[in-house]
Amino acid sequence: MHWHVSDRFDVRALPLADRHYNRRAVGSPQFVPPGRCLVLLTAAADALWVSSWQLPEWVKHAWPRAWVNTLFRNESDELSSDLIREAVAATRARWAVAPEQGMVTFVDARKVRRKRDPGRCYRRAGFSHVGFTKGGLHVLQMLPADMPVAAHALGAQTTFGEAA
Repeated sequence: MHWHVSDRFDVRALPLADRHYNRRAVGSPQFVPPGRCLVLLTAAADALWVSSWQLPEWVKHAWPRAWVNTLFRNESDELSSDLIREAVAATRARWAVAPEQGMVTFVDARKVRRKRDPGRCYRRAGFSHVGFTKGGLHVLQMLPADMPVAAHALGAQTTFGEAA
């Protein structure tokens, strides 16, 4: 496991968040949308992941009952697909039961390196392309049956007697 549990105000994560293409307010001390979240950061602070789990009534896309990966930035030497699978496993460990719609992420093909298949690292991690948002973002989804086994991120709070 490469991921350590972090939080939505971790100053070590801010430079990575600021370099992510969907960052709305560069320099803002918070980089996570409202709602339940899991923020993961590598020890060297060279990769960042955010899982969000909003209440369905707050969601304005077609996957209201899914966890959403709202931010992933990898500047480490680790394979992105490996980090993604570990982050999904850590998300499962944090929230125990995956929602019926699993996990989704949204990729803006205009703002990532040009590839034949935007979101390639997600696809290699087991996500499937399931459509587009109204705004034209690629939607990639991993259903619960395709998710890796739950695994706690380093520093995660676990049940009594269980090691992280």
